[in-house]
Amino acid sequence: MADIVQLRIEDRIPGLEQLERVGLFTKKEVRSMIKKSTALEYKLYRSVLSKEDFISYIQYEINVLELIKKRRVRIGYRFKREDIEYPIIERINSVFRRATVKWKEDVQLWFSHVAFCKKWNTKAQLSRVFASMLAIHPDKPALWIMAAKCEMEDRNSSETARNLFLRALRFHPENKKIYQEYFRMELMHAEKLRKQQKELENAKMDLGEYEFSEEILGGKLAEVVCRDATSKIKGVEFLLSLLRIAALFDFTQELQDAITRDLQENYVDDCVTWDYMAKRELETGLGAAAETELRSASGKATDVARREERCCQVYEEGLKNLSTEAMWACYITFCLDRFRRKTNVSMLKEKRQGRLLAVLQRAHDASVLSEDLHRTWLQVLLSAGDADAAAQVAVAATQRFSQSAEAWSSSLQALVQLGRAETGELFQEALKRVTPKESLPLWLLRVEWSTAAQSPEETEAVFQKGLASRVPAVSMEMKQKYLDWSYRMGGYKKARKTFKSLQEHRPFSKGFFLRMIEIEKEQDSPKISNLRDYYERTLREFGSTDDDLWLGYIKEELGSRGNAENSGTIHWRAMKSLEGERVERFVTQYTLLQTGHI
Repeated sequence: MADIVQLRIEDRIPGLEQLERVGLFTKKEVRSMIKKSTALEYKLYRSVLSKEDFISYIQYEINVLELIKKRRVRIGYRFKREDIEYPIIERINSVFRRATVKWKEDVQLWFSHVAFCKKWNTKAQLSRVFASMLAIHPDKPALWIMAAKCEMEDRNSSETARNLFLRALRFHPENKKIYQEYFRMELMHAEKLRKQQKELENAKMDLGEYEFSEEILGGKLAEVVCRDATSKIKGVEFLLSLLRIAALFDFTQELQDAITRDLQENYVDDCVTWDYMAKRELETGLGAAAETELRSASGKATDVARREERCCQVYEEGLKNLSTEAMWACYITFCLDRFRRKTNVSMLKEKRQGRLLAVLQRAHDASVLSEDLHRTWLQVLLSAGDADAAAQVAVAATQRFSQSAEAWSSSLQALVQLGRAETGELFQEALKRVTPKESLPLWLLRVEWSTAAQSPEETEAVFQKGLASRVPAVSMEMKQKYLDWSYRMGGYKKARKTFKSLQEHRPFSKGFFLRMIEIEKEQDSPKISNLRDYYERTLREFGSTDDDLWLGYIKEELGSRGNAENSGTIHWRAMKSLEGERVERFVTQYTLLQTGHI
């Protein structure tokens, strides 16, 4: 091992002497580099190899390269790269090769080697790295795509990229991403050739025997890829992804038309096809004849209205062939998107709103309107100020989605906002229909509505029903809400009476006790005996998990109303009750409290 290390160190000496000779490094720095390199080299030849040692070696050499680069800039020296940098780069590549042979499965290590080759422009080495990596990891489509892109973009070799994609498809014959990137690559290749041809024509150069194939320039190779892909991978989404890629290039109109025909012929029973066909009408202009008209705002609005009308005609045609919930959802989503677009032209705004409401009504009549779209319909009507229609839609939603807590909640919120008389009966109906475990939002909404719209006696009855709920979440929340309401309606005495009536009524929430502590503190002369009682009851339930409660109790005893001698006892009890990290946090906070920092 020592002989090998010594030989490798001797191989470095010419490069190090060159660094010193040209003034990039001092003699002391060169000696330090030899010492460091020797230590790193020995680690690479131990009996038990460590990946971290290889990474440390590579990182050290890369740091040397970066330092050389900076010092070249500083002193303005640009020569002798083949004697200085190239040997270092070759050493790094050699160590990378040894590491990737030893740890073949570490993809990140391969990526690091690729990144190094790209940064230091070792293109030939880059191709070899990808070849080795793909030989070991042919099951990873992303690596094939990365290698092909690198050949196309970094090495400007479309032929090699094409071969890599073809090899990738042998391993992954139905991989969508590989086909998409292969398709894109062929179009980029055609675009590059078209630019070259244009530049040569503009320069009026004699092409001689070099001729550009019209078929390749027209994207025929991409068309072949598209046909092969669509014969193996079915689905409108994949076909549309190819169409979107083709639309990025300005010479692919025929190819786009061919893909569109495929959509219309083979996927007419898919709502995504109709959705695409309809939205495509938005991109179709009126031509030069309307150019003068479109100069004004009203002219532009008229043009947009015509395009949207053509879109709707396509959707209507789609509904004749495919009247499904998904098809209606596409139509409604389009109308909703157009409705939400800002415009200062009232005619266009009214037309969009009328169209949206009409389509929503038709979908509802056909019983194909989803719960989410029902809520959207309700919001549109409320924003439009149509109270009667909004109320009808709200009630209809509760009938159609009678088991949904969200449907009841949104409908009841709307009815409360509108002040409808039937709201109280619908609250009772909602709590009968909805699963008790999901009823908490309805209880909260009911209490809020009852507090604002009903008599205190009726509100009291609502609270009592909520307190009797078998769902712990509902019962606990009702306790705190009831305590708040009692304080607002009857002051401190009623709040204390409510607290006493519920202080043994399980399950408990911490908020219930803390609210009573706040109420006591809000009085002109808070009683420390009451506060102690509230804290003791709270700690009995939550003392093992909440260090803030103990600190709050101690602060009360250290205050003007309390007895400072009790704080030590409380501290001792807290240390016995709390567990894990809570103890450490309590000790820290208690120390800060004693030193006056909190």
